[in-house]
Amino acid sequence: MEEQARAYLDQIPFWTRKKNTLEQVRDFLTELGNPDDSLRIIHVAGTNGKGSVCADLTAVLLRAGYHVGTFISPHLTDVKERFLLDGSPAPEETFEKSFENVRAVTGKMCAKGYAHPTFFEFVFLMAMDLYGREKPDWVVLETGLGGLLDTTNVIRSPKTCIITSISLDHTAYLGTSIPEIAMQKAGIIKQGVPVIFDDTQPEASAVIAKQAESRGSAFYPVNPIKPINVQDIQENDAVDRKVVSEVKFSAPYQAQNARIALKAIEVLTERGELETVAEETKREALSHVCWPGRMQNVREDVWLDGAHNPGGISAFIEAVKAQKSDKAIHLLFAAVSDKDYREMIKMLCDNLHPAVVTVVHIDSARATDENLLANLFGQAGCETVEQYGSAREALESALAKKKETDRLYVVGSLYLIGEIQRILKTMPEAVCEKTVGGKML
Repeated sequence: MEEQARAYLDQIPFWTRKKNTLEQVRDFLTELGNPDDSLRIIHVAGTNGKGSVCADLTAVLLRAGYHVGTFISPHLTDVKERFLLDGSPAPEETFEKSFENVRAVTGKMCAKGYAHPTFFEFVFLMAMDLYGREKPDWVVLETGLGGLLDTTNVIRSPKTCIITSISLDHTAYLGTSIPEIAMQKAGIIKQGVPVIFDDTQPEASAVIAKQAESRGSAFYPVNPIKPINVQDIQENDAVDRKVVSEVKFSAPYQAQNARIALKAIEVLTERGELETVAEETKREALSHVCWPGRMQNVREDVWLDGAHNPGGISAFIEAVKAQKSDKAIHLLFAAVSDKDYREMIKMLCDNLHPAVVTVVHIDSARATDENLLANLFGQAGCETVEQYGSAREALESALAKKKETDRLYVVGSLYLIGEIQRILKTMPEAVCEKTVGGKML
């Protein structure tokens, strides 16, 4: 049955000619019994950092003793990764039950003239049905694309909203400027619901704050992370800065995302939605989070990072530099065609000066031709550039060329990260598995 469900989900894009409106998605939920209305939801949007914030929130809530459901997007290797219960993929029986429920409702709605749900609509409906039946104390809900028009925005009463860092991405759908994209992300803000947001980008912050004010929502900007000195902690950030300063993160952006998650915990506590969570609990939770594709160390001097737009690449470069290593840098790179891969390549070459670059064609209809990518790296000044038609060949070659004096980073696309994750499971020496709150995923 589970394999049949996967096969059905894989075929959905071919069956769907149009996307349902949010009102129509709401009708599907009504047919399912409005399961989302009984859930305590934390709604998370943003360009970069959504997954990490969701992981941090999940870890802290779990460590504090709560039963937690987490809906994430995209999955890397298995669709069940999208439906987490207490940090682990939903059990097979639970997954199948929600699949069958949503498929049955889909049949009824299509008979009434509704469009078949898109893949994301379908898995979102599954998540709401699943969590509605399992009744976790909290649901951490990650948006798919955008915010205002995102399928997840049909939920009516989240307990808080979170907006992570904003940068240019999905410009064909969300807008061509930071303020335009920020307005789309801020579309998740509900009347009177508090919003916590990353305050790194002033243009984005101004839009989010204005939108919050217009909806009577308290808002809490989280200032950009800087090297933390425990003796120089601002009073209003005393707790989260102290906790974060004592956790070893593999990248500076992970510390900032952790502060956003902790601010949400603080706001929910102040509003009486949570019992006070001890500093030690927060520290222990954050110390055990390993989220795939976010500066994930998979073997000695081999790292995976899902940066796939200029904003993400900028954070990735900062993370690499923060390692303060004199080892030569090797890159394994791929990109999809609707991303600004030209700017990404320029940034990587200008800032990291990779000694060896391996480009690969990923298994996606949106894949950018590896010949084009190789040429762009060459034009940007990289002298040693190789190209492969398969991820396995590319990875095997990159590992073979990597010496003890080198570091290898896999970057550029979450599709690539997913393919590499699957390949690594068949290879020895992987050192980091996906965990949230100490639980294996």
